[in-house]
Amino acid sequence: MNLVNKNEVILSTPFKIILGGFGPPNTSFSKALKFIGDQITNELKQEVEVEYIFNIMDLGYKSEDVIKLTEKGTLTISYQSSSYLTNTVPELGLVDLPFIFDNNEQARKNIDGELGKYLNNKIEEKMKFKILGYFENGFRHISNKRNPIIKPQDLNDMEIRILPSYIHKRTFDLLGSKPIKMDLVDAISKIVNGTIDAQENPLANTVTYGVHKFHKYHTLSKHFYVSRFIMCNLEQYINWPENIKITVEKAIKNSIIFQRKEAEKETIDAYKTLIEHGCEIIDLNSEESNKFKEIVQPIYNEAKDLFKVDIFDLIKK
Repeated sequence: MNLVNKNEVILSTPFKIILGGFGPPNTSFSKALKFIGDQITNELKQEVEVEYIFNIMDLGYKSEDVIKLTEKGTLTISYQSSSYLTNTVPELGLVDLPFIFDNNEQARKNIDGELGKYLNNKIEEKMKFKILGYFENGFRHISNKRNPIIKPQDLNDMEIRILPSYIHKRTFDLLGSKPIKMDLVDAISKIVNGTIDAQENPLANTVTYGVHKFHKYHTLSKHFYVSRFIMCNLEQYINWPENIKITVEKAIKNSIIFQRKEAEKETIDAYKTLIEHGCEIIDLNSEESNKFKEIVQPIYNEAKDLFKVDIFDLIKK
């Protein structure tokens, strides 16, 4: 039985695997779900039945609903940005801290290493999930309709949509803007009707959801790096035979490599789309970027008190 609407509760059998997310079929995340499903089907053949719900927002849900749908077992395997769980799993706020990674390679090594294991344990302590890895949402940048953002003062009093993360809100408070926590569905609506000034997202997301049609100015700030954890409903995972567990985990491991390569291509394509659409792209140099980093410095000491751990003790440069 397929996921039909928001008010219907659907239970899947242990060998029925429903892969779900909140992006159009042509995104790297949806392609990665299809990659997983194809590998599982090719390996296990009649042992499993695979279905896809690429974009739950098409069915009247919000993007944040993917978490509860997976915890209930309506979806078997899905993904979500780690920031969406920071209220329940505060330790995830560690990787929300601004400017903690310099590049994709460094971020990936950490999220695939000891830092990722630490986050997995914290999520699994609080949620009914088995965490199977991390897709790459990548570095986030600022887009807006008002003016170019070259220095922190350019953000003064600018209303900006952010993810539901205390650290994200605190960061943009320090930068002088007016951050508003908001789900993707609501954010797109308010960007279209012009009731908020700005948003922050990877370039691929900005283009995928059509934000570039309403925002002229795009600053490559790289202020946050966000991963999307891959979660599996715990009850279904526990009840799988060992061969299914092994096959699924192998498929997901391979899909992560695939998704990250696709994400790199998406970033390049999105950049070209912004240029073609006549957007103004501001690529901050190191001196300009350092001015943003200096202003948010207080958040690191605050984080030590908040999380009782120094993020830089966990991160390998």
